[in-house]
Amino acid sequence: MKSAPAIVLCTLNAKYIHASLGLRYLLANMQELATQTVLREFTISRAPQDVVDEIASLGPRIVGLGIYIWNVAASTEVVRLLKRNHPDITVVLGGPEVSHELQGQDIVALADYVITGWGDISFYKLCHSLLFGPAPLMRVIAGEQPVLDQIQLPYAHYTDADLAHRVVYVEASRGCPFRCEFCLSALDKTAWAFDLERFLAALDALYQRGARNFKFVDRTFNLKTTSAMRILQFFLDRMVPQLFVHFEVTPDHLPAPLKTLIARFPPGTLQLEVGVQTFNVQVQQRIARKQDKDKTVENLRWLLIHSHAHVHADLIFGLPGESLESFAAGFDRLLALGPHEVQLGLLKRLRGTPIARHTQDHGMVYDCAPPYTVQSTAVLDAAAVQQFARLARYWDLLANSGRFAKTLEHLLQGPSAYAAFSAWCDWLWERTGQTCGLTPEQLVDALWEYLTERRAVAPQTAREWLLRDYLASGAHGSPACLKAYLPARVRLTGRLGSTRARRQERHGSGGGR
Repeated sequence: MKSAPAIVLCTLNAKYIHASLGLRYLLANMQELATQTVLREFTISRAPQDVVDEIASLGPRIVGLGIYIWNVAASTEVVRLLKRNHPDITVVLGGPEVSHELQGQDIVALADYVITGWGDISFYKLCHSLLFGPAPLMRVIAGEQPVLDQIQLPYAHYTDADLAHRVVYVEASRGCPFRCEFCLSALDKTAWAFDLERFLAALDALYQRGARNFKFVDRTFNLKTTSAMRILQFFLDRMVPQLFVHFEVTPDHLPAPLKTLIARFPPGTLQLEVGVQTFNVQVQQRIARKQDKDKTVENLRWLLIHSHAHVHADLIFGLPGESLESFAAGFDRLLALGPHEVQLGLLKRLRGTPIARHTQDHGMVYDCAPPYTVQSTAVLDAAAVQQFARLARYWDLLANSGRFAKTLEHLLQGPSAYAAFSAWCDWLWERTGQTCGLTPEQLVDALWEYLTERRAVAPQTAREWLLRDYLASGAHGSPACLKAYLPARVRLTGRLGSTRARRQERHGSGGGR
């Protein structure tokens, strides 16, 4: 009969497709306690009582929970139930959400111990003390940051099911040398790279086991050109049609050798997340973001013209001192370059980030609940922020979904693409009062009405755009405005496939991280 594990490592992921890299690091570094440790992952949609019941059924003495901005609310309820129903179980918290500004956090008050910062080695040491004594006197333990060579790599703890059905997260480095104040990496002193030979050997082992979907979590993958080139060449040497690799890159640093390798990746295999965030130089300087905007534009243009990389670009709304007019100008400039996706995000005041220093001078008001999004600033009132939040949602539905490529070209026409899309969003909100639950068919009919009645587009022309997009999307319904024009097999079975939808399902990308 198998004995109960002494330790359970668990977290609540946003979706099943996300596999926790952090938990696997902890498991890999449990030393002699590894045989007494099991890993369990849940999703935030799981009922807290179900999570507690499953954990308790394993009979652990210690439960370690990874806490992040997306799961802290659900995790708080899990810890509340766990401590109420099973007070003999020791609960240890770790992760970025409980590494800063601990005072006043309900989940911190409920737990027995909290490890702040790096937990790779510290979690093992705490568990050893709890199991064999003496137990620590302090509830809050500052995580020990070892040199990377002392950390065991976690990749053997991805199961075959993980490799087949989930995104495999990997990292060639930790930290970041930049000081962008909205990011927790602003607290890092520098970036630290894992030994490249050891890392590539681990990657190869994953590849040999069948891994084909790799997402690098490095903050700045292209920081060191020689290392980035070695990693790119690693994947080029193992190129197969199923391979997909995602990197986050700093946009103003793409030297020629990197470009040469990037250009060799075939379509559908390479995704680059490019953090533009803002084109406003004064705002960049205010938040300590060092970025050459002209070089950024030049590199983005090169990627989109000379490579097959899928370019995902990020913009942040609500940065200190950035007005609606400034953001709109940046959006128009970025969109004119033609990235495949533009992710529109509201500024979040993550716990511990230096962005807090601008709160008073720039009238920054944030939601007190996760994810701590900005509610208003000195130059953006609450109504403007709410309007943008709706716009960002509609942008995902129309643009980032890939369902309305042809129609969107015409919808965005005018002196300002942002103004044109904002006008459509305001009309849609007034008409539906919804940002969620809108089906592709409802959107098609709404676009038909808007284009023909508000934009005076000829009905035949609007129908051609929408029909082309709808057939390409693989949607299964029958919009009223297209019902008489859809092929019979679509009306009856809806069996035209969507290349875009399949790509998003395969790679877990519906708009980025």
